[in-house]
Amino acid sequence: MRHLKLSPSRLRFLVVVFLMISVFFRFFNLDGKVYWHDETFTSLRISGYTASEVKQQIFNGRVITKESFAKFQSYNREKGLSDTIKSLAMEDPQHPPLYYIIARFWVGIFGNSVTAIRSLSALISLLIFPSVYWLCRELFKASLWVSEIAIALMAISPIHLVYAQEAREYILWMVTILVCSASLLRALRLESKDKAPRILTWGIYALTLAISLYTFLLSGFLAVAHGIYVIATARFKLTGTVKAYFLASLAGFLAFTPWIVIVIANFLQFDGSTAWTKMQLPVEILIKSWLLQLSRIFIDLNFGFENHFSFVITPIFLTLIGYSIYFICRTTNYKVWLFIVTLIFIPALPLVLPDLIFGGIRSLSERYLLPSYLGIQLAVTYLLATQLNNESLFRRRIWQTIMGLVIICGLVSYGVNSQAETWWSKVISYGNPQVAKIINQAAHPLLISDASGINYGNVFSLSYLLQPKVQFQLVKDQTIPTIANEFTDIFLLNPSDIWRKQIETNYQCTTNVLYSDNHYLLWKLENLHSFIHAIKKS
Repeated sequence: MRHLKLSPSRLRFLVVVFLMISVFFRFFNLDGKVYWHDETFTSLRISGYTASEVKQQIFNGRVITKESFAKFQSYNREKGLSDTIKSLAMEDPQHPPLYYIIARFWVGIFGNSVTAIRSLSALISLLIFPSVYWLCRELFKASLWVSEIAIALMAISPIHLVYAQEAREYILWMVTILVCSASLLRALRLESKDKAPRILTWGIYALTLAISLYTFLLSGFLAVAHGIYVIATARFKLTGTVKAYFLASLAGFLAFTPWIVIVIANFLQFDGSTAWTKMQLPVEILIKSWLLQLSRIFIDLNFGFENHFSFVITPIFLTLIGYSIYFICRTTNYKVWLFIVTLIFIPALPLVLPDLIFGGIRSLSERYLLPSYLGIQLAVTYLLATQLNNESLFRRRIWQTIMGLVIICGLVSYGVNSQAETWWSKVISYGNPQVAKIINQAAHPLLISDASGINYGNVFSLSYLLQPKVQFQLVKDQTIPTIANEFTDIFLLNPSDIWRKQIETNYQCTTNVLYSDNHYLLWKLENLHSFIHAIKKS
C-alpha cells in the first residue's frame, strides 16, 4: 500500500513540473490569437486618446492604410498618463484605471507589440501561485497538501490561461481577489490571538480591498461576501472584530471614492457601455451556458454547448463541483466552508438572478464570475487533497485516478489552446482571422465600414491581421462612400441593411455574404466596376 501514497517530496516535484508547464504555456505564442475588440480598447486607453477623437480623425470617409491605426494603438508622448485616466473616465468608467496605468508604463518600456502588452498579463498571472498558497494556508491551516494541490490545479486550469494571455485587467483582478481574501483571513486570525496591532492587520485588508476595487468594479460583490462571512462567523453580534472589519472596509471604499464619483457623474455613459448585457436569451440557453462555463474551469477545447462532447463532459465536472461543495460543508469547521460558500455564491447571485428574473446575459461573461470560479477551485482542491491522503486504499486509488484525469484535461486544454488562432473568449471578434484571410486573398482590396456597434473595435482588431495592401474607408453616420475605381475587391464589414441597400442602389450593384456568424457579416460588392466605368464615360 505504501507505493500508492504520494510522498510530500514527490508532490512538490509534480507541483514544480506543473508550474514550469504553466509558465511555458502562458508565454508561448502570445501573439498567436487575434487581438480582439476589447483588447484594442486597452491599447486605445494606453494611447491616451478617446474613441471620439479617433472617429473624428479616421472615420471621415477618406481612404487610409493600416498604418493610420497605429497612432491610436500605441504609447505616444503626445498624451500623458492623465489622458489615459481621462479617457477611461469619459468613455469607460466601468473599468477602473489601475491596470491601464500599469500597462501604460509597461508598454512605454517594452513596446507596443501584441506580445509585449500581453506579456504583462502573463507575468501578473504568476502572482496567482503565491497568492493562492497564502490563502490556503490561512483558510485550511496546516491541512496536508492543500496549498500545494491548489497551486497545481491553478497552474493547469484553462480559465487561468485564457486571461493570462489577454491584454485586459481580469488576471490582475484574480490576483487581488486571492490577496484580499487572504489578508481578511489573516486579520481575523491575528484578531483572535491579539498578536498584531489592529491598525496594521486591518490596514492591509483595507489596502488590498482598495486595490481590488481600482482593478475591477465587481470587487464590490467580493466585499459583500467578506462582510457576510465576518458577520456570520461572529454569530451576528457586533463584536470588536466586526467593528474593525467595517472600519477597514469603509477605509477601502473611501479610498475608491474618487472613481465612484466618476462612475456616478458618467452614469449615462456607464449604462450605455453595458447595454449589451440586457440582451434577452431563453432560460434553457442560459442554463446550458452556465454549465459549460463551469466545465471550462477544468477542460476547455473551445467547444460550444451545441457540441456533443460538451453534453458528456459537463455533467461530470458539475458532479465533481457539487460533491466538492458538499464534502467541504460536511467535513470542515463552519469558518472554512462558509468562506468558500460565500465566495462562490455571493458574487454570482447579483448576476445570475437578474438574468433569470428580468432577462439579460450578465452572467454569461466568464470574467464577471471569476471570484466564484476561484471558490470552486478551492473546494475541489480541498476534496482532492483530503482524499489523496485517505486511509482506504480503494478510495485513494479512485481519487488518484480522478486527480490524474483532471490534470490530463488541463494539459490537453493547454495544448489545444496554444495552437489556436482564435478562442471563445474573443467573442465578437472570434471570426476575424477568417475574415482577414478572405480579404487578404484579394489583389487590391478596400474594406468599408462605420463606427456603429461593434464595428469600431472590430475594424481595429482586423488592422492587426490584414496585409499592408488592404486599405480602409471608414465613414461617419453611415454616409454613402465615394468608391474609387482602383480597387479590385470592395468589402463591407457589418453594414446595417438600410445602409447596404443604399450603397447597392447608389452604385447599381449587388452584395453577397462571404462570412457570417452570430455577431456580424462580411459582404462583398459585385458588378460595381461596370457602373463606375459607365459613369466615367457619361
